[in-house]
Amino acid sequence: MADVLGRTPAELRRRVGRLSQVARVDQFVEADGPARGARRLRMVNGGGIELEVHPDRCLDLGAVTVGGLPLSWTSASGMTAPAAFEADGDEWLRTFGGGLLATCGLDTFGPPSRDRDTSLGLHGRVGAQPAELTRCEATATEVVVEGRVRQAKLFGENLVLHRRISSELGSDRVVLRDVVTNEGFDDSPHMILYHVNLGWPLLDEDAVLRLPAATTVARDEDARAGLDAWQELTAPRAGWREQVYRHEFGDADRVAVGIDNARLGLSLELEFATAQLPWLYQWKMLGEGAYVVGLEPTNCGVVGGRAAARAAGQLPTLAAGESVTYELAFVLRRAGVPVGAERKSVAA
Repeated sequence: MADVLGRTPAELRRRVGRLSQVARVDQFVEADGPARGARRLRMVNGGGIELEVHPDRCLDLGAVTVGGLPLSWTSASGMTAPAAFEADGDEWLRTFGGGLLATCGLDTFGPPSRDRDTSLGLHGRVGAQPAELTRCEATATEVVVEGRVRQAKLFGENLVLHRRISSELGSDRVVLRDVVTNEGFDDSPHMILYHVNLGWPLLDEDAVLRLPAATTVARDEDARAGLDAWQELTAPRAGWREQVYRHEFGDADRVAVGIDNARLGLSLELEFATAQLPWLYQWKMLGEGAYVVGLEPTNCGVVGGRAAARAAGQLPTLAAGESVTYELAFVLRRAGVPVGAERKSVAA
């Protein structure tokens, strides 16, 4: 049974005029700048979590705070309207706003490549596809947003992502559940990567990265130079070159990775099942301004793009009519915010 600050739903009703006093989904339309015209939602769960959702960017997750402190990273471009998206080459970076989650796929991720007769840009197209909202509300037990995102092309792919984002009232968890379906009549490549972006003040030289990898592989020479210190976090450094590592988790069925900042009493944990997402890429980018660690679960262990995955015999595909389900759970905590078991002690 969900509760808010130790109060059951029945007790809560006696204390507020309406539920939106403590938990709600607010809806906005951006009025200015490069995001002008785009929709934005704010989920407030009554347990200290406030999370922004961007329906016009694949229902991706933007700024998130717990107890008023931010955990995700925001790029210099910020969140933009999808009309600004450029698909060619690495121009994806011009509208990569960061945020808690940027979805990469649905048919490729990684660097630009040419797979057979198809030219593919960095990290795919789905992150700039607008969603059809199907549900957006706060109930007596949870706040929830649901929608449908289609990536389709005449004579090409027809992939549909059904996304559900929910948080139990008063809890410290946000759960994202995706179902991807091939609604075409031919097999379709299906690569997906969940680009989770963590920034300051969670990320700092006092913070600790928790990532129980069984094996770790460096992407390139820059990463190999830092392989012995892949888990170390530092203050921002001038001239830093990004380092990317691929991690596997051995026989673990479910893993939890995250960053803890004991000085602030702040932490984020990301949980997922390895049956659906067997690999995780770590983006270690500790430069000035671009000060971020990416934790990126994925269904493909080849980071060189779709052509490289096909050449390696590791390209994931969905048969016509086939669906696959992914689930990520974000656990967000700040010391002094009464969530989880701590809520029980304040009930009276």
